[in-house]
This record gives sequence, structure tokens and C-alpha cells, in this order.
Amino acid sequence: MTKFGVAQPVRRVEDPRLLLGHGRYTDDIAPADALFGYVLRSPYAAAKLLSIDTEAARQMPGVKAVYTAADLNTDHIGGVPCMVPLENRDGSSRADPPHPVLAAGFVRHVGDPVAFIVATSAAAARDAAEALLVEYDALPAVTDMQKALKPGAPLVWPEAPSNIAFDWHTGDKAKTDALFAGAAHVTRLRVVNNRVIVNSMEPRTAFAACEDGRWTLTTTSQGGWSLKEMLAHVFKEPEEKFRIITPDVGGGFGMKLFLYAEHVLVCYAARKLGRPVRWTSERGEAFLSDTHGRDQISEAELALTAEGKFLGMRIRTLAGMGAYFSNYAPMIPTLAGSKVLGSVYDFQSIYVNVLGVFTHTVPVDAYRGAGRPESNYLVERLIDAAANELGLDRADLRRRNMVPASAMPHVSAMGQKYDSGDFPKVFDAALEAADWKGFPARQRDAVAAGKRRGIGLAYYLEATGGSDSERAEIRFTADGLVDVYVGTQSSGQGHETAYVQLIAAQLGVDGERIRIHQGDTDTIPSGGGTGGARSLYSEGQALRLTGMSVIEKGRQEAGAYLEAAEADIVFADGKFSVAGTDRAVEILTLAAQKPGALDAAEVAAIDAHTFPNGCHIAEVEVDPETGVAQVVSYLVMDDVGKVVNPMIVRGQVHGGVVQGIGQAIYERVVYDADSGQLVSGSLTDYALPRADDVPDIRVEFVEIPCASNPLGVKGAGEAGAVGSPPAVVNAIIEALKQDGVTAVDMPATPESLWRAIKMAKAA
Repeated sequence: MTKFGVAQPVRRVEDPRLLLGHGRYTDDIAPADALFGYVLRSPYAAAKLLSIDTEAARQMPGVKAVYTAADLNTDHIGGVPCMVPLENRDGSSRADPPHPVLAAGFVRHVGDPVAFIVATSAAAARDAAEALLVEYDALPAVTDMQKALKPGAPLVWPEAPSNIAFDWHTGDKAKTDALFAGAAHVTRLRVVNNRVIVNSMEPRTAFAACEDGRWTLTTTSQGGWSLKEMLAHVFKEPEEKFRIITPDVGGGFGMKLFLYAEHVLVCYAARKLGRPVRWTSERGEAFLSDTHGRDQISEAELALTAEGKFLGMRIRTLAGMGAYFSNYAPMIPTLAGSKVLGSVYDFQSIYVNVLGVFTHTVPVDAYRGAGRPESNYLVERLIDAAANELGLDRADLRRRNMVPASAMPHVSAMGQKYDSGDFPKVFDAALEAADWKGFPARQRDAVAAGKRRGIGLAYYLEATGGSDSERAEIRFTADGLVDVYVGTQSSGQGHETAYVQLIAAQLGVDGERIRIHQGDTDTIPSGGGTGGARSLYSEGQALRLTGMSVIEKGRQEAGAYLEAAEADIVFADGKFSVAGTDRAVEILTLAAQKPGALDAAEVAAIDAHTFPNGCHIAEVEVDPETGVAQVVSYLVMDDVGKVVNPMIVRGQVHGGVVQGIGQAIYERVVYDADSGQLVSGSLTDYALPRADDVPDIRVEFVEIPCASNPLGVKGAGEAGAVGSPPAVVNAIIEALKQDGVTAVDMPATPESLWRAIKMAKAA
């Protein structure tokens, strides 16, 4: 077994470079002569933009330009596009309001970009922004989805009556209604998926240069190819006019997938001024300009037989869009989220109605899991509520409704074909590993210490997604290295290591001689980027296909080199050999003898996505006097198919679990109801989980190979964030049962839990 063998916990090859400070991030590599851009943002949530006097700002020292919507309109610059068409229930199309790069006529959320100042220093640009004279006429704002739908509420867009962005549905309504009519029991539950701020470690940043009518945009992204497409749309230019470079990225979580106003602005200014232009977000600015996540309220119903078998679900969801459609926003609560509503259970029918709602708030789009955490949270909360109402064991109720392994492949009530899985096996392994039966003793110890202790579980199902193809290229260098070019984009996941392991295993090359290249749309002509936990199984298939081409070319060249028939050449352990003899040549030696002859590039069709699944079990202690909740034990039993690097997968799951705990207990976006100001607008006011807020997170695997790709792998990047919120909240509700608490919404802050306990006791 080699150092870089598949299934080994190989230490990440990128870590020495990153940990020693040799990472190359966008803000580190902007040209020395680049000008600095600064975005002036609206202080109002809703206002008419009456006038902008730029004259004084233009005269400030160091200022090179001040741009407003009028300048962009003169040069025919389009708005930020929404890439998702969506059909309403009545067959009409979703609302389609514009998303201007700079506010034109109105501002619609605090932080809406109003002007772009370019100067020789960041300080000069900020000073000039202070000199801009902007006249606003403040208007009433609405930041609450439910209030936005009420008659007489302020309209965000005249094109969206009643602030409805879309009214979408899926499923068989008639069949579902019939199942409910004949059900022995119906459980009803309202669940809130609180809006969250992404807070990646590296803020968004970008710089652009324009030479000979062609742009190079360097930016933090999750793949530059979609940015090329959208920039071409905005500038009304061919895609070939744009080159996107993405160096190292410090966290993305979905938020860095998108085209933002600042991408357009630095490109626009670079062309106008003939010099590179850079922009970097400040942390407080990120709260007002990065897309937010989640923001859904659902009314859900579960129909059951007298024996506790699931019949169907009915769901009506309000999904916040913010003030504008971000690139993929309509897809998240609809096409993406609905896929997993069937989860691992054998529902007969499910009907879903989703209302997208505009409010005077920051736009919402994909955040780690992108619709799937919201749906799994709803299902797992609903099942616990049904078990409590019927007096059934929570684990038994789940087990009796799980799709068995013998039913694979299985088509869910939402039409998704699960190619593989053994949900009961994973479930029972989790209960055993978490010592589910031993919990009462731990609970008694907590009570003796004055605490309430609860155990909660959630079985999740993920549906990975993304582009339907992926590309890889392998080139052998003159100095004996293997350069591998991939169409995905790492933002901290450990892609380089996993890809090195795959190539080393297939080609028999020492992993230290393999270099992974990513993030340049000129050297890598196509790619699906990273999102939807797609990277390993998508890029892995492209790498495998490309490696097969390399081996096939090598067999042809080795036949000539070894003076043998091609049919007699075999490849194993990095060598081409003549069958039955000791005549052989190593692949790197052959590549050096035949420069370029073994190089290959292939595009793999991604015909099917994957369904990672698993069970999360959390134990939480709550202090009834203060309402403080602490997660004290956490176990994940995951089926992510074949595991290429267990250490990397565990790290990914750890990160996702902590983000889920953050949403469940700590994080919440709060807007002032009257002014529309973001109250939780800094890390002073917005709580993120710290290291001492989470216990050691135990992650174990039950490997059920995926049948829909030759590697047998399933996505793992989002899994931790999908299963953790319901496990934690279910544990909190169990902990507070004795106090009469039956429902808790996220985030379960000390204040909210303290109030819930007091209200339950008073009742």
C-alpha cells in the first residue's frame, strides 16, 4: 500500500503551503499599480434615490472616477442575472424584476450599492465616498416575510404584487389530499429555518484588468466558468472576452458561487480607466452584501396510519428571497429543497407549495446544503412531533418507515431514484455507537447536577447536484512531474489531496510528483466548479476517464518502445510491461521519452448524482435557570459511499456539524422592523459558535458503495450541515419535556429557552 493510497487518511498535501503562509489569495496578488474601488451603500432599506452629486468627490485627492447607475446605463451594462426560470402554479412565469449593479431610482435594502469610487488608495476612495451628496426620500420598508404578504404592506417591486416572487408547487395534490382524508392521525407543525450570514474566513475580493478589449478577473469564487457566462451577459460581450482566475480561497459555503455587483464594477472600471482595479470587502460590509442563507417558514403536515406508517406530507413554505433575486435563489427552496423531502422513508405521496417572498433585505441564495438542510429539518422535526403525539418511540417510528436495502434502487415520493443505501443498517449502527439505550443513566446524572439533558436524532438524506459534466487533463512535464488540471475549485475542502490519491492509485505515480491545477478558465477551458457536494464524484469520474486515456496512449507508445505488439502490453503499478516477460518501462520514463504523447484530456458526462445519508445523534444539556444549552455529545454515522480519505471526510463533516449547531443555537439575522436596519450587523451582535461551544464530534462510516458512478463515492461536503440542526433541536425539546416545552424554534438562545420554560410552567 503506497503513501497516497485510496482509503488512507493521507495528510493534506496543500496544508504545508497554507499553514506556512505561502497561500496565494486574491487580495495578496493584486498588481502593485492597481487602483482601489470602494462601494457606497444605501443607509436606507427603502428609499427613492432622488439625486447623486459626484462633483466634490471627483475633485478629491487621488480619485480617478466615480460611477453611478447613469454611467453604467450609458455604456449599456446590464444587471445581475437570475439563472433559474421557474413556473408558477397557474403556469405563468415567476416575477422578473431587474437586479441593477448600482441602484437606479430606488434602493431596496440597507447595503444596496449606490456608487463606485475608484482612487489611488483605499483611504482616498473612502474619503471620497464621504464627499458624495446623495439625496434619498425614505419610504416604508418591510423585512418580515409574513408581514410582507399582508394587504397594504410596502411593495419591494411593482412587478411582484403582494411581494410574491413566485408561487410554485410540486407533487400530486389530489393523491396527497386523499391520503390525508383517510389517515388515522395527522401531525401538524410550524418550523422556522432562521436566516443566517455566511461569514467565510476570507471576505469576498476581486481585481480586474482589461487589455486589448479582454478582461482578466481574479476573484474568490467556487468556479470561474459560470462567472464568465454571466459577465458576458452583463457586458453583452462574447465569453471569450473574459478570463477568470481563482487562486486559493478561504471558505465559500455556496456564497462565493455567485456573480456580484463588485465583479461587474471592477471590470467596468478597469476598461474605462485602462488600469487594474481592486476591491476587497470589509467584514461589516460583508454582512450587508454577501448573500444570506436559509430564511424559510413552513407549515407542515404528516399523515399516518393507525400502525404508525407514513402516508403522505403536505407542506406550505414561505421562502425569503431578499430584495433581489440572486443568481440561483429561486431554485434553493423549490427544485433543490424538494428533492429530499421523501428522505429515507417510504411516503406514498408528498405535495409542496412554496411562495417566494421579496422583502427589503439582503438577497438570499445557496448556503451549505442549499435547500436540503431546510427540508431534512422539517421532516425530522415532524417525525419527532408525531412520535410524541402518538406515544411512540422515536427510533422505532423511523425504523418502521425506512426504505429497506432490498428495495434499492428506489424511486422516492419526490421522483428521485436512490441507487444505493442501507438506511436501517446505518441507523442501528448509530444507535449502538451512541449508546442510545444507556442514555437514561446519563440523564439522571445531569438532573442530579441541576441540568436538563436530552438526546436527539435525525436521519438525513442529501441529494448532491451541480453541472452535468466535468473535465480533467493530465500532462507530463519535462522534469518528471504530472500536472493535473481540474474543473472544480477548492475553498478548503482538501481537493488537491483527494485528487492526488486517485491519480496516484490509477497511474502508479508517487503522489509527491503530482501537481493539481485549478482556477484558470484559460488553461482549463471548461469546468462545473464546486457546489452541491459534487466535486469528488464528478471530478473523480473525469480523472478516471482521463487516466484511462493516458494508459491507452501509453500502451501504444510502450509497444513501440519495447518492440512488442500493443496487444501484449499490460499496465500495472506504474509500469508498462510485455506480458510474460520482465521487459518493462515506467510510465514517467516513457512520458519523458515521448514528450506529449501520453497527455490526455477528457470530459465526463455526469449522468446521475448521489444520495449521501446518515444518522446524527446529539446530546444537549440545558440549564433551566438560565436557558443556556450546551451540546455535550455528538455522533455522526455516515454513508458517503466509498471513502477516499477518511481524515478529510471527517474534517468536512466536523465543519458542517458546527455550522448546523451554529444555526440551531447561536446564529440569527435580525432586522429592525421599523427602519429595516440590520441589527445583527457585526460579529459583536451576531453569534458564531466557538471551539468551546462544541464537543468532540465522532464521525464513523458505513460504506455502501454508490452504484451510479464507477468510484462508488457519494458527496460529503454538505452532509454535516444537513443532519445537525434537527438532531440538536430534537435533543433540546426532549431535554425540556419535563418542563412542558413541546416546541422550540432555531436559534435556541438562552433567552428563548428561558422564556419557553417559564411559559410552559405558567400554562
